[in-house]
Amino acid sequence: MARRTRTRRLLGTIGVTALATGAALITAPPVTAQATAAATADAVTVSPDPSYRADRFEGWGTSLVWFANATGDYPKEIREKLARLLFGDSGLALNIARYNIGGGNAPDVKDYLRAGGAVEGWWKAPEGTTREDTDWWSADDKADWNPDADATQRWWVDRIKNDIDHWETFSNSPPWFMTKSGYVSGGFNATDEQLKPESVDDFAAYMAGVTKRLEKAHGIKVDTVDPFNEPNTNYWSTRLGADGEPVGGRQEGAHIGPEAQQKVIDALAPALKKARTGAKISAMDETNPSIFTQNWNTYPQAVRDLVGQMNVHTYGTGGRTSARDLAKAADKPLWMSEVEGDWGDGQSFTDMRPGLGLARQMVDDLRELEPKAWVFWQPVEDYDNMKPGGESAKGGNWGSIQLPFSCTSKDTLESCPIRTNTKFDTARNFTHYIKPGDRLIKTDDTSSAAAVSKKGDTATVVHVNSGTAQRDVTLDLSKFGKVSRHATVTPVVTSAEGKLERQDAIEVTGKKATFTAPAQSVTTFLVKGVSGVAKDAAELRKGHTYKLTGVQSGKALTVADDGTKLVIRAGGADTAATGQQWRLRQISGDTGNRQRYVFTNPVAGKRLAVRDGAPVVEPDHGKRDKATQWIMSTTGDGTWTLVNAATGRLLEVGGQATQDGAAVTVWTPTSGANQRWKVSEVR
Repeated sequence: MARRTRTRRLLGTIGVTALATGAALITAPPVTAQATAAATADAVTVSPDPSYRADRFEGWGTSLVWFANATGDYPKEIREKLARLLFGDSGLALNIARYNIGGGNAPDVKDYLRAGGAVEGWWKAPEGTTREDTDWWSADDKADWNPDADATQRWWVDRIKNDIDHWETFSNSPPWFMTKSGYVSGGFNATDEQLKPESVDDFAAYMAGVTKRLEKAHGIKVDTVDPFNEPNTNYWSTRLGADGEPVGGRQEGAHIGPEAQQKVIDALAPALKKARTGAKISAMDETNPSIFTQNWNTYPQAVRDLVGQMNVHTYGTGGRTSARDLAKAADKPLWMSEVEGDWGDGQSFTDMRPGLGLARQMVDDLRELEPKAWVFWQPVEDYDNMKPGGESAKGGNWGSIQLPFSCTSKDTLESCPIRTNTKFDTARNFTHYIKPGDRLIKTDDTSSAAAVSKKGDTATVVHVNSGTAQRDVTLDLSKFGKVSRHATVTPVVTSAEGKLERQDAIEVTGKKATFTAPAQSVTTFLVKGVSGVAKDAAELRKGHTYKLTGVQSGKALTVADDGTKLVIRAGGADTAATGQQWRLRQISGDTGNRQRYVFTNPVAGKRLAVRDGAPVVEPDHGKRDKATQWIMSTTGDGTWTLVNAATGRLLEVGGQATQDGAAVTVWTPTSGANQRWKVSEVR
């Protein structure tokens, strides 16, 4: 839930232009779609590769939280327009929702949280309860529950439940009586544990109890429950004024370190079972992939086994591939479960930078994380908080949709206007065309993300041109098994000239099609007439022999002189006759980003495995257990990580060494160059 110091969250800037924003889809007049003679820059060829594809994509989503709490009692015309913008087919077309289980401060604490931030807890305190009274609540006492709590957010649950395919409940903070500080905005020291040890079981029962009550009251099925939000951070603190009353922070949050996280997960599993909800545990919604990786690596296997889904935010963008590889090793779905940002310079509804910044974030998340779902923090933000003089002198561009969180029952769309910025439009280039059930596939261009349809007979490529000049973009479709002679590519463009403008279809010639993408634009290419996978599409093919060269060391993976260990050595002309050959055997699936391989050295007659925490080569006979199996991951840049299926560790050059004879080891994912390998075929 990332709304604290706005300057800390700026995720990059791009160029400037203008775009009139609004909610309607626009169909452009016919234009010439082929490249023109106009000046272009940075021509690029994009090769979508269906030989490397993810599991079925679950879709696009949002947390409800503050905007739902703020607007759930707004006049019908305002709520309905918001709902259409978020979940309607011509809006963002979201199909995933995360319900925030509020913690709630004590009844005698005056509200000091930001607009919409005081989400009501589901507890019911006895009359006269103060912040000093912390021992009254029991999950088994019906009198301690408020079944009518949180009416405004729950209006949204009823309104959108027919649009939602996956529900998740999550917590920003336990209720005040379970915290050490006595407030839901965090501890007095932001790095102190906030959840009282003696309240772990109560917190688990609270999460499970609310989840079950929500399901029963609204006729929905909650799929996952995440009890944390950016827990191992220094974001969350409560500040008291001179009178002893709280003056900040302005939102619910709780520092819960990795050891405490494990205890909560261990308690939540039986609590969910007792509540008779089929929801699985998701964890841990950390602020960025690097801290997510740190947390996960502390979890013992018994705790990891209780987690059904791995959730990570991308407010920090480094380490995405580490989270990706941890999820593959654990064989669990991975969600990008929250992000937002500004990407501009002051509140604006026409500046293209926010839209381009969000689009680049989405492309990078899809390419590097390979998530099963991508979820906004909240696309709706408080216009008054974002306007100049709100969170900053210039204001901000958080959210794709902005309206005041201070409107009343007497307001109308005229007096409480809803505005969309360029993020709303560029996001729809993704959410309208990469659909639930599609499968993300590899591309070799860092500005493009791609997917194949559920039926496998069409494809989608989204390309971001953030430069100030138009760009020739060529789609090379040769990696598909079949390209019909009637195949077409239809560009859909959002730029300074308009939004989601559908261009004339381009005929595919020689398995290629070229379009000139306008400056500072996002173009979705709708590809028809392609299917399957070409025989030579995959970089890794069973029965072929390869050399693996370390990206950081520049040296090849080699069988050591003792015939059992692994080292790096410079490659030579005699590679075909040395211990640098690795023959690939695919042992699961035909295509996919989680299929497993066995690598054997045909000269030594041995296979690559991990035994006693170290990589070895061993005789290639007997059972191929998980220790002999490797999952290969790539971002499409021609380099790969090798994830051992038994240990979850990656093959790496220990200590980032470069000298001949340096040891090859295994280690937890770090996204370092010493864990990436260039794979080249030995001919």
